Amino acid sequence: GDMVVLSDEPRVNGHRPSVDVLFRSLAQEFGINGVAVLMTGMGEDGADALGVVKAAGGLTLAQDEASCVVYGMPKAAIEKGYASRVVPLEALSHTLQVQCAAERARAVRA
Repeated sequence: GDMVVLSDEPRVNGHRPSVDVLFRSLAQEFGINGVAVLMTGMGEDGADALGVVKAAGGLTLAQDEASCVVYGMPKAAIEKGYASRVVPLEALSHTLQVQCAAERARAVRA
């Protein structure tokens, strides 16, 4: 089945685990079925990789500025046009539940 594997490979942009590696792997493995969420954080980590998920047809969400402690990472993704939707923190879980329910319904009909 599907699983996540952590590695001890060199850091990416100073990070391990790396959101960039995670999102690129998600795009490659899940394509249009992928869902990536970029939340509060400093810098631009994850922004370009969120674009890779979007290019693969996946859903890309970014946390809105008002609910972020640090708006750097979501802001970079939004400004680059990589966020399909911008969602406040308090609505993220509902947004994901609705998306997953819709995916399950489509799978049952198929």
